[in-house]
Amino acid sequence: MSSKLSAAAVQVTSPDDVRNVVLIGNAGSGKTSLFEQLLKARVVGYRGEKEDAERAAQLYLASLVTGEFQVNLLDAPGHPDFVGELRAGIRAADAAIFVISAADGIDGAAQALWDECAAANLPRIIALTKLDAGHADFDNSVADAQAKFGEGVLPTHVPTLSAPGVIAGNIGLLSLEEHDYSSGEVVNRKLTADDSHVETYRGPLIEAIIQEAEDDGLMDRYLEGAELDVDYLLDDLMKAVATANLYPVVPVSSATGVGVEELLRLIEHGFPTPSLHPNPHATTPAGEDLPNPPTDPSAPLVAQVIRTTTDPFAGRLSMVRIFSGTLKADDVLHVSGHRAKADDAHPDHDNEEKVGQIQVAVGTALEARTKAIAGEIVMLPKLTTAETGDTLSAKERPALVAPWDLPEPLLPLAIRAATRNDEDKLAGALQRLAVEDTTVRLARGGGDQLVLWTTGQAHADLLLARLGDRYQVKVEQEELKIPLRETFIAKATALGRHVKQSGGHGQYAVCNIEIEPLPRGGGFEFVDKVVGGAVPRQFIPSVEKGVKTQLERGVLAGFPMVDVRVTLFDGKSHSVDSSDMAFQMAGSLAIKEAANPKTVSLLEPIDEVTVIVGEEYLGAVMNDLTGRRGQLLGSDSVGRKAIIRALVPQLELARYAIDLRGIAHGSGTFSREFHGYELLPANLTEKFAKAHS
Repeated sequence: MSSKLSAAAVQVTSPDDVRNVVLIGNAGSGKTSLFEQLLKARVVGYRGEKEDAERAAQLYLASLVTGEFQVNLLDAPGHPDFVGELRAGIRAADAAIFVISAADGIDGAAQALWDECAAANLPRIIALTKLDAGHADFDNSVADAQAKFGEGVLPTHVPTLSAPGVIAGNIGLLSLEEHDYSSGEVVNRKLTADDSHVETYRGPLIEAIIQEAEDDGLMDRYLEGAELDVDYLLDDLMKAVATANLYPVVPVSSATGVGVEELLRLIEHGFPTPSLHPNPHATTPAGEDLPNPPTDPSAPLVAQVIRTTTDPFAGRLSMVRIFSGTLKADDVLHVSGHRAKADDAHPDHDNEEKVGQIQVAVGTALEARTKAIAGEIVMLPKLTTAETGDTLSAKERPALVAPWDLPEPLLPLAIRAATRNDEDKLAGALQRLAVEDTTVRLARGGGDQLVLWTTGQAHADLLLARLGDRYQVKVEQEELKIPLRETFIAKATALGRHVKQSGGHGQYAVCNIEIEPLPRGGGFEFVDKVVGGAVPRQFIPSVEKGVKTQLERGVLAGFPMVDVRVTLFDGKSHSVDSSDMAFQMAGSLAIKEAANPKTVSLLEPIDEVTVIVGEEYLGAVMNDLTGRRGQLLGSDSVGRKAIIRALVPQLELARYAIDLRGIAHGSGTFSREFHGYELLPANLTEKFAKAHS
């Protein structure tokens, strides 16, 4: 956020003074341009923020004043890789402006965004952009939205044209006022002539409002042709919007600002205050239910960290939504972070931390405040322990609000430090990345590779850029190593002989072993069947140690060997030259002797994959999974979604997060759980063996 611009701000004394609104839409829909137009309409001197990769990938906060209300505007990323930031914005907001491009229509990605809003029961206004594109059409776009999102989608305004394809303004369907933007200033005038386009949409809108109001008398008056009070209809419209039962459509131009004033009026009068939007459920950190946090400044404090940014010099900056109570500078708060899924990078924690300065957005600047109340979104600098999703509460009444569901990072990126100097800085830089971005997961992969798990290619590119630009750490990408395993597939016997007699103290150890495969998951067993002291008792553990060491190294392609039973049944020793090390070597040599392409093969890890896509992509996804050597387990349908389950080798999944997005046009999601190991096909086994030789 910039500190260059200041703007007037409402002195917030009640949650009813605030509107929290998130803009949601596909990348390229005109969402961020509309965000800028809303700010320009109310923030004097605002010229816009520079668009860059960081700006497009994170939840961005600014504010404006319209009427008597402070509006906190949140611009949520539209790219599927950053759905975690989108969900954070939905948690912080009380309503949404949902942006649809009339030029591009509603694809699977837009449907997925709508479903995210619907899951949170978030009130929505639809801003229809890019109507000035050559092939765009208002009527077709409305029909498409109604088909995809339901009958609650109804225009409250229709566009007016100054020339074919040139949007000059709009007409309010209830007020029958024309709003003309063609002069650069908004000119409002009463509609004087009948307009068939208006009548097409006005009747269904009024009927829907009356039905939502459940007012039989009003319906009778309407059917009798009586003139209805516009203010009364507007009041009922706003109630329907606030309860997420009706979704007004407003034609806008992100380039010229057409429709911006109408959106702002709907925000003022149609969107719920924080008091009317239900707060998330709260418990104690131990899991005991607490009363639902009331949006009341006098209640105990309950707030949540919505997002965290880090800077190598300035430290952390936390965006916080206050659900209940009052937050004061220098308060000592309880910080509670508990995740549904264990994460080494984000361990559960409960501690206390002192708040320093409180900052609020004024335009795109930040201004210090001594306190903030329920319903506000504030910025807290330099919290040292609080992370995204953590709950801040009164220390005498600790609370926990469960974090929103985070997308599972499913695109692995194997990296290594480019130089020794980079290696020294890499661990700290990755830790700071994980604090800022809770969708990042760090792990060790095959061959002890460092693997950065990301949500997609755009996310991976952003993280690499942050490492280089922000933390001056250069990394190089490696080919991902899948953790294969070796195993014996047939019983074998072998003799391990380690004999050296070259002057002085010699080395002498001979062992006879039998190796046989165990069932998958059987691990390792060592059986002693030596009789008559052929191998002295003190050296039997030495043989086992040598066997285990060689199994860990592998014999065919350098992967650890699993699921085998090794039986020591005979051997020879020397009274002087036998030793612990000699029998370790003999055990290792015996394993190598028993191994050959007929007795040893490779195992590959298999994941159980669950894919969720639109039903229209079911066949394409199933064909693709089969092409990945997948074993289909079945499919189900839930609403318009298809759910496919399959067992798929990890070797075939490295780029699946990207590939599925292409197959399902941005709408597909999947999850994966480790299932077990299975034999690798012979042709691939030979390939890995040759690469190792």
